[in-house]
Amino acid sequence: MTDVTAPVRRARPVLPVAAFTFALAVLVVSGIHPRERGTWVLETFWIMIGLPLAVATRRRFPLTGLLCVLLALHALVLSVGGHYTYAQVPLGDWLRDSLGLSRNPYDRIGHLMQGFVPAVLVREILARTSPLRGSRWLAPLTVCACLAFSAFFELLEWWASLIGGDAADSFLATQGDVWDTQWDMFCALVGAVLSLLLLSRVHDRQLDTLAPREARAPVAEA
Repeated sequence: MTDVTAPVRRARPVLPVAAFTFALAVLVVSGIHPRERGTWVLETFWIMIGLPLAVATRRRFPLTGLLCVLLALHALVLSVGGHYTYAQVPLGDWLRDSLGLSRNPYDRIGHLMQGFVPAVLVREILARTSPLRGSRWLAPLTVCACLAFSAFFELLEWWASLIGGDAADSFLATQGDVWDTQWDMFCALVGAVLSLLLLSRVHDRQLDTLAPREARAPVAEA
């Protein structure tokens, strides 16, 4: 006879594990004979920080499936850019030649993702750790946070150029564009706004399914 009082063992979510495995795999593959090792380290630094952090907080702060997928895709974009350098990614060369552009646009894709993916990350953190869930301020504050991070990243690029000189050109990927910094921040802004417009409803549904699990989670003893 089945003991109905026995605790039910919940299956381990497959999607976060798959996303982590994918991100780790693309990071490792991209590190095999990259075009410039220093540029690869700088471009993939956020993956090296993010993967251990996600593992360390997986029980206390599990992420929604949507965010896991987006973070894995962002890891792919960063890893490819780090392997080839953003100005020399073959996909960007193909887009340049096909669309008749004057430069390789892969770094624009990277900065679009720099707004698109962090928008969901910031939204998830704010919705779960602050009273902003359901507030009209959630969206604008999320966009502001993404734009602030983009501006901080541009400062990092500036510091890298001061320290590295000509050696930092591959990391900067300006390709001679004097408005590259402004374009980068604009792309991040567009990415953040698009992310909220396209994914907010899906994200809310996943946050709703995650809330009961968080409510059942045992409180750690002091």
